[in-house]
Amino acid sequence: MSIPTPAMPAAIRRHEDAETGGNDRVTARLLIDGNETGGAVSTLEVTMAAGADGATPHYHTRSEELFYVAEGELQVLTGDEIVTVGAGGALVVPRFMPHAFGAAPDSPARILIALTPGLERFGYFRVLDRVLAGQAEYAELLAAQDTYDNHFVDAPQWWAEREANRR
Repeated sequence: MSIPTPAMPAAIRRHEDAETGGNDRVTARLLIDGNETGGAVSTLEVTMAAGADGATPHYHTRSEELFYVAEGELQVLTGDEIVTVGAGGALVVPRFMPHAFGAAPDSPARILIALTPGLERFGYFRVLDRVLAGQAEYAELLAAQDTYDNHFVDAPQWWAEREANRR
């Protein structure tokens, strides 16, 4: 029996070659984007200081999102529920489910995120970095929602929980 020829080479990103963005509270290492995997998966690593907000409430229409907690504890909004997942735990958020995440109040967190199928999303993080650095307006991020399949939603319960944790 012969082994079929792979459709493309393996996508490999060495630690030192990953593009990194963010600030002193949250950093994102852009690992492998969808265009490098034939649209199979897009991956990044996010590191957050204790209590730091990761992503604001949003949903995706074309991808599921896997979160693996490598270190610490992650607080996550999934639909109307807020849960905490510790190191070694994982969750998958289906398409159209509003979600958000941040490090738990008393714990930093390091997570791996995989979106599948993998669309090209690294441009979203580049726009976000420019907005956070004051080099672009928030309107540019809003205008990119369809392009990067990242649609913002209002989730007052998420912000109430996060604020209560800061007291």
